[in-house]
Amino acid sequence: MSSFRIFDIAGSALSAQSTRLNTVASNLANADSVVGDPSKVYRAHMPVFEASAEAGGEDMPGVKVTDVLQSTAEPDKRYEPGHPLADADGYVYAPKINVVEQMVDMISASRAYQSNVEMMNTAKDLTIRTLSLGR
Repeated sequence: MSSFRIFDIAGSALSAQSTRLNTVASNLANADSVVGDPSKVYRAHMPVFEASAEAGGEDMPGVKVTDVLQSTAEPDKRYEPGHPLADADGYVYAPKINVVEQMVDMISASRAYQSNVEMMNTAKDLTIRTLSLGR
């Protein structure tokens, strides 16, 4: 077993957390958007992860993003008859996105990303120290 496999495993986790951070950023950016048609409302995105034996490469354990799901929550319906995007009845529709939950998810993803970077740095340091033993 190669000691370099840890870089592939941590790399797959970094990629997964990067996807998670991107979806959270997209959700936060669209949290306050409104439209006049409920079918055109932005839907929050959520990545689905899977521990896999092939995620980090050939027969390599790791993490992979299997899908990015859209929320099925009904949009918020707000009565704002003066809004330029309001429908004929005076309603605008906004995505049902909880900003606090998204911020918690962002912090969690950021810390997981940082942990994987730290793991890669530790593995690099150990590899360098091992190679210097022969000097």
